[in-house]
Amino acid sequence: MPPAKKKRSPRKKAVAKAPKAPNIHVFMGTDEGRVKQAAHDCFTEKSAGLDEFGAETLDGTAENSEDASAIVGRTLEALQTLPFFGGNKVVWLKGANFMGDNVTGGSKTTLSSLEALLGVLEQGLPPEVIFILSAGLIDKRRTFYKKLNALANIQSFDKPDTSRDGWEEDIMQYVSAEASKRHLRFQRESLELFAMLIGAETQQVDQELEKLDLYLGKAQRDVQPDHIRKIVALSRGGVIFEIGNAIAKRNLSRVLYLIDHLLYRGESAVGILLGSIVPQVRRLLQAKDLVQRFKIRATNYQSFNRELARLPREEVAHLPMKKDGTPNAYPIFLASLEAKNFRAEELRRGLEACLDANLRLVTTSLDHKVVLNQVVVQLLTASSK
Repeated sequence: MPPAKKKRSPRKKAVAKAPKAPNIHVFMGTDEGRVKQAAHDCFTEKSAGLDEFGAETLDGTAENSEDASAIVGRTLEALQTLPFFGGNKVVWLKGANFMGDNVTGGSKTTLSSLEALLGVLEQGLPPEVIFILSAGLIDKRRTFYKKLNALANIQSFDKPDTSRDGWEEDIMQYVSAEASKRHLRFQRESLELFAMLIGAETQQVDQELEKLDLYLGKAQRDVQPDHIRKIVALSRGGVIFEIGNAIAKRNLSRVLYLIDHLLYRGESAVGILLGSIVPQVRRLLQAKDLVQRFKIRATNYQSFNRELARLPREEVAHLPMKKDGTPNAYPIFLASLEAKNFRAEELRRGLEACLDANLRLVTTSLDHKVVLNQVVVQLLTASSK
């Protein structure tokens, strides 16, 4: 008797997602400058031609949950009050700081208020009313974000994670786009140096490009590394970069001064150790190894990059990589210029000292400034011969 044929289970029909509301726009992320700019551009576009009654901006800064509830209440009132003479209305809740994973954002009062706002948005705003929300962080685990994401047009702008290899690429893409608006031209070396000094502070990009624009004048549009060194101010990322430079040059007094500067500004000792000291010691050791084993003697970035590209893949696999899978060569090139100041064994001991310092910072109550100073003194006062 032939086996009975299995019945095919009926296919489930795909459920079409509801379209997002065309009049609700959300801008969020850790990159405050880009969030603010994108929201401002949207508000300017949507409110063009409207008077003060048709274009309303509400400050979203709350000190506590009661403030947050009051802000949401004013937002609801603005959304539900149309201009007396009719026409369109744009409401911008600007810089909301009570939607993230914090005490204010997690309070029942705040959550209840956000639920009320969500209820109005889900019912659907009149087509002539446009709502714009800008916020630093919105907790993605909460129902508010999940429902808002299904409903609104959301754009996220986050700062690059400078602890991950290849973060410079994100900054360089942003700088290139902003520089082209001013008709400034960056060669690769200049672009990478600019990214190193700016770090993740995109808010600083525009003002530094403005300074370069004025400094160069209309006749000069090509940005050279020397222009950047003269003009661009140090951000937090720039100070981190300068600590690495001072380590490479064995400039102990400069390193100690910059560490003290960052600690005074509230930077954590562990952040300084892992964000600046350890990466630079590792880069110096990698550069020393390349110079010794492959006799690389490049004195400019282009030739160094070419020599690095000729090496077998397995010989560069341990180096930091960019998104395209090629070595992140510029930091290694800078380190190669100063690697002669150190012996390989010194650098290996330096990495061990960094590991010990990390353990002391997180497991003991020793003064953090003293721990960092001991590491760099041990690294930079040993004989370089």
